[in-house]
Amino acid sequence: MARASGQKLKLLYIVKFLSENTDEHHPASTADIIAHLEANGIHSERKSVYDDIEKLCDFGYDIVQVHSRLGGGYYMAGREFELAELKLLVDAVQSSRFLTTKKSRSLIGKLEQMAGKHDAGKLQRQVYVAGRIKTENESIYYSIDNIHRAIQENRQISFRYLEWNLKKELVPRANSERTVSPWALIWQDENYYLAAYDGRDACMKHFRVDKMGKVEVCREAREGLEQFEKVDLALYTNQIFGMYGGEEAVVTLQLPNRLVGVVLDRFGREADIRQMPDERFRVRAKVMVSGQFFGWLAGSGRDVEIVSPDIVRERYREWLEGILASMGTVD
Repeated sequence: MARASGQKLKLLYIVKFLSENTDEHHPASTADIIAHLEANGIHSERKSVYDDIEKLCDFGYDIVQVHSRLGGGYYMAGREFELAELKLLVDAVQSSRFLTTKKSRSLIGKLEQMAGKHDAGKLQRQVYVAGRIKTENESIYYSIDNIHRAIQENRQISFRYLEWNLKKELVPRANSERTVSPWALIWQDENYYLAAYDGRDACMKHFRVDKMGKVEVCREAREGLEQFEKVDLALYTNQIFGMYGGEEAVVTLQLPNRLVGVVLDRFGREADIRQMPDERFRVRAKVMVSGQFFGWLAGSGRDVEIVSPDIVRERYREWLEGILASMGTVD
């Protein structure tokens, strides 16, 4: 029985061996394949291996036979991902702030298996990004899975919002239990955000997914469809700075023409831009009036001006004066 069972698995062992151990520069001989099968308790002969390879090719596997005076052999040519594609995926995993260090290593290890042992070493790449900080919330993968499931099943979710303490621990914030209706996951500024309807406050809100703990799918059906349908997510994520809290407002900014690229990068090509005299232009956009927004303005230079509304101009002035006051006087 064991012998018969092994013969049924024979084709699978051949595919696995060729996928993991061969490529264009490293073909496996018939003897190599027979030795691998024997090591796994499956007796085989040359003629049967030829027949097995032919069957696998008929099924659709791209197995190439190499003829050479040095012996030749077979290698798996067609793979789900080319090496260049795997390198790109590894770079994305390695540099992602969203993924923990532990999860990054795990994913890269799985990508290496897809490349085969001869190319796996080429995927051991180091991508350095200035100031890169990895998330510490290991449960984020399960949180995202639960959020997707709730969206698919049209159900609400509950969670607790997390924050850092002085011991560098990510802990639940006091009185942070929430129940919301999830509508979309957004990738913005290297973080995942959840766009959800908060029935308690009757409005759409955004939450950093890596700051959400104990995400659970509830029985209650989602709310807020009408409010969500009014949101243009692509435009909204370009306009709401950094997805941080603050009061939403439509502001008009005046900037020098040289900063038009900065504005288009932030607001998108659909931004409402109007040419002004003296090599300047104005842009009208919806933003979250917060320290994040003011910090972006200050970083863009002294030539950036808030034209309207007056209340936002005044808040920006107070924000700048507060920073100067906190620095004290300099002799």
